[in-house]
Amino acid sequence: MFQPNMFENHHHLLDHLSHHHKTSEENDHQLDVLRDDDQFDTKSGGTDILENPSGDEDQDPNQRPNKKKRYHRHTQHQIQEMESFFKECPHPDDKQRKELGRRLGLEPLQVKFWFQNKRTQMKSQHERCENTQLRNENEKLRADNIRYKEALNNASCPNCGGPAAIGEMSFDEQHLRIENARLREEIDKISGIAAKYVGKPMLSYPHLPAHGPSRSLDLGVGSFGAQSGLGVSDMFGPGDLLRSVSGPSEADKPLIIELAVAAMEELIRMTQAGEPLWIQSTGNSIECLSEDEYLRNFPRGIGPKPMGLKSEASRESAIVIMNHINLVEIMMDVNQWSTVFSSIVSRAMTIEVLSTGVAGNYNGALQVMTAEFQVPSPLVPSRENYFVRYCKQHDNGTWAVADVSLDNLRPASISRCRRRPSGCLIQELPNGYSKVTWVEHVEVDDRAVHDIYRSLVNSGLAFGAKRWVTTLGRQCERLASAMASNVPAGEVGVITTPEGRKSMLKLAERMVLSFCTGVGASTAHTWTTISGSGADDVRVMTRKSIDDPGRPPGIVLSAATSFWLPVPPKRVFDFLRDENSRSEWDILSNGGLVQEMAHTANGRDPGNCVSLLRVNSANSSQSNMLILQESCVDPTGSYVIYAPVDIVAMNVVLSGGDPDYVALLPSGFAILPDGPGQNVGGIHEVGSGGSLLTVAFQILVDSVPTAKLSLGSVTTVNSLINCTVERIKSAVICDPNV
Repeated sequence: MFQPNMFENHHHLLDHLSHHHKTSEENDHQLDVLRDDDQFDTKSGGTDILENPSGDEDQDPNQRPNKKKRYHRHTQHQIQEMESFFKECPHPDDKQRKELGRRLGLEPLQVKFWFQNKRTQMKSQHERCENTQLRNENEKLRADNIRYKEALNNASCPNCGGPAAIGEMSFDEQHLRIENARLREEIDKISGIAAKYVGKPMLSYPHLPAHGPSRSLDLGVGSFGAQSGLGVSDMFGPGDLLRSVSGPSEADKPLIIELAVAAMEELIRMTQAGEPLWIQSTGNSIECLSEDEYLRNFPRGIGPKPMGLKSEASRESAIVIMNHINLVEIMMDVNQWSTVFSSIVSRAMTIEVLSTGVAGNYNGALQVMTAEFQVPSPLVPSRENYFVRYCKQHDNGTWAVADVSLDNLRPASISRCRRRPSGCLIQELPNGYSKVTWVEHVEVDDRAVHDIYRSLVNSGLAFGAKRWVTTLGRQCERLASAMASNVPAGEVGVITTPEGRKSMLKLAERMVLSFCTGVGASTAHTWTTISGSGADDVRVMTRKSIDDPGRPPGIVLSAATSFWLPVPPKRVFDFLRDENSRSEWDILSNGGLVQEMAHTANGRDPGNCVSLLRVNSANSSQSNMLILQESCVDPTGSYVIYAPVDIVAMNVVLSGGDPDYVALLPSGFAILPDGPGQNVGGIHEVGSGGSLLTVAFQILVDSVPTAKLSLGSVTTVNSLINCTVERIKSAVICDPNV
């Protein structure tokens, strides 16, 4: 490797030949500085410096410099003092050099040369370090390039089993060349490899049978029949599909990249297209996709729709109060993504990261993921997806995040849901906000959806783009509220510090996350029907809680039921979140007076807030109880979630302490519209006809994790949930004041 000083020597020699007006004294001065730099020694702790250097500005210009130079070696004390000064000021002026020289017994010119040499040394070290890093990155890219080329050379055609060849697509030669060049440039950006596989035929997908065999974990979801026994199961069973998925093979990775690039192109076109591809639904504001027009515009894609699956496609746009960089980070970090969309994403994990992006951000990031999407009710089966997520930066501060299913990489499995190119386009706005355009396009077998939820699912409000966008908007408001520091003191009650407010919001976030992951029909657990016939069945499941500081140890019994109410969702939501009406339905409050001790808003709607409630028991012999409650609402649904909390632990949280060790067992309500609603007088009302209410409880039935669940515990929780449902029905249907 060339040393920087070599380039400086050449530079000075060329400078000497090209500028004839320089005096010989000036040239001698340049050479002296270089010679002095060569004498800089750090290993021995000393420095050789010219004692009478030429080129000083105070030297007589008519005096010729001596040919023999005398050098002075600095003491350890002088070096330490100048090192300390250099850290604070690497470019001292004349006054500072004179003062430093006077203090150390050195001439100002000696100080000047020492700092020149020190700066040269630091620059050389920095360049050597940078060159080493670049060399390592170059070697890594070269190794990846060789590895991918070997994988591509061994690729075979999925149709005939023969070697894959360029030029099998139905394009003319010129079009193919243009397409290849564009895709190669795209692939270089996302993975840093030179992939020359573009042009292979797309994979064909096997047709799914109309009635495929169901997995054992789907029995409690699809048929809702009773199962024998109440076994205590772990969160992940042995047949769990999401956990059993392995990472892609080396031979599959080029195909994954090809799918991701094509999905990104399709997503951009889908977000920008209008009619006739997208058609406005009559009676509401939901955009629907024309399947015939889609097939004409996107003939390749991921293959034809398998038999037994139906298409769901929707698009929605909104402005959210978060900058585009933070939104991209949320989308590409699986933990943040599953937390922000906890009401939709019941579980998610990253299987393998194929590219982390370039230039220190997520531009070009590519990762293989699994996720399970849900509606907060045991009556709607969850949807599992195995897909690749690709992030790309476009012009004018615009980013796009595209997903597409990889079902072709696991041919042995039968998918009930696959994801065509879906995702979001994030556009930067000048005020720090962002415009998000979301496209959700899936093919799914939804025959197991219960009848009372079928209208909601068919409308797209259950899994469609509108639910994703409205959930994101509400969560952005919540995050902005959590970071706010200018909160009026009168709003928060017993919360006296910003730290206490943030801790309380963090505890409430964990409470909501725990509720959402345990109320739907996830394959991580199996609901068992214990009573009723039809939609009003009460379903229970059990989970072990061991070594979890955020949950009491023992056996946790969860019970849930979903039913229809002939009243609008807003009426049900306002009734359940109001502490003044809590005694009408909450059996655990035992008729006591409920008082709000603390309140903090986390959104523009008054219904979006976190409260700390105190239940003053009517029986003087019983102690008072604290309840943490969060209520949240958006146009696609609302929640009222609460959990009893220990008074001592809550005082720690309110003073700014760590909320992660506060044990919670959340219960609550999920309120969804029963359909898409209609436009009334130009105002769109979502689900104005009725409500779909899910009631869920979590109860610690035994403090010993190895104990067996008793029939009495099941009977008790069944009675509790049925009594609560009857009270709610009586209050919101019969009482005209509610």
